[in-house]
Amino acid sequence: MDKIYDVMIVGGGPAGYTAALYCARAGFSTLVLEKLSAGGQIALTEQVDNYPGFDEGIDGFTLGQKMEAQAERFGAETELAEVLSLSLQGEVKSAVTTEGTFQARVVILATGANPRPLGVADEEAFLGRGVHYCAACDGMFYRGKTVAVVGGGNTAAADALLLSRVAKEVHLIHRRDSLRATKIYHQPLQEASNVVFHWNSTVESLLPGEAFTGLRLRDKVSGAVTDLACDGVFVSIGRSPNTALVAGQVELDPADYVVADETTRTNLPGVFAVGDVRTKALRQVVTAAADGAVASHYAEEYLAELGR
Repeated sequence: MDKIYDVMIVGGGPAGYTAALYCARAGFSTLVLEKLSAGGQIALTEQVDNYPGFDEGIDGFTLGQKMEAQAERFGAETELAEVLSLSLQGEVKSAVTTEGTFQARVVILATGANPRPLGVADEEAFLGRGVHYCAACDGMFYRGKTVAVVGGGNTAAADALLLSRVAKEVHLIHRRDSLRATKIYHQPLQEASNVVFHWNSTVESLLPGEAFTGLRLRDKVSGAVTDLACDGVFVSIGRSPNTALVAGQVELDPADYVVADETTRTNLPGVFAVGDVRTKALRQVVTAAADGAVASHYAEEYLAELGR
C-alpha cells in the first residue's frame, strides 16, 4: 500500500487503543493492526472491576470494544490482520501482514504477553470459570472461598498474599521445596494463618466434572497423587512476551520483554513499546492505558523532529 501513516500500532489491547486515541486526537493518521479482536487479554476476562470509571465493573470484551470505538471516533483506523514481519529501521517502517503491507513513520509495539499455562486438559475450557491467571483481576470473586496458587516466584507469592486477605484458604503449590520469590515475601506468607504450602508438587490434572472442583496433585518425591478440592486456581508460573516479531531489532531484556523505560522509547528512533510487552513492574489494564498515553506524547515529539 502506498499510504504512509504517521503512527502504526501493533496490537489492539488497552495500551494500543489508548495510544491510538491520543495520536488520532492529536491529528495524526493512525492505524491499529490487531489479529483477533479489540481488547487483547482483557477480552477473555468476564468481569473487570479495577479499571476506573465503571462503578459496577464491565466485561473485558465490551471494554475492548469501547476502547476501539473511542479511538475510531477521532479517526483511528483498525485493520484486522496478523503481522507476519516488521521492519523497524529507518524513517519509514513497515509491517507485512495477512492483509498486505502497511507503512508508518512511528511504530508503537503493543503486542502484550501471554500467561504460561499449566498445560493440563480442560484448562482452556475452564478459563474464567475456575482457572485464572491474574489474582489482582479476579481474586475478589473468591472472597471467603478456597483457592490454589501454582508457582513459586515473586508473582505467585504476591498473588498468594493478596488472596490470603480475601479467601478463606489459599493453597500454594510449588514444584520445589522452597520459594524462588525474594525474601521479602517469605515471612508474611509463613505468618498467614490461611496459607497452606504444598512443596515438591505439580498439578497432574483438573478434577473431572462439568464444573471446576479442584486439582489433582502429584508429589515429585514420593510420587503420591492427592486430590485438592478448591473453588479456583490462579496460575502464576510466568508470562511469555510476544516479542518474536522484533527479536534482533529492538533491545530485549533477559526475559525477552522489550527494554523501554517510562518514556516507552526503545533503542530504535520512532519505535515505542507499551503495555505488557515492555519491561515494567506492574502489568494491569490501567498501567497499559497509561503507557499508551505516554507513548503518544513522545511519538508526537519524534514526528515534530521529522517535520510532521
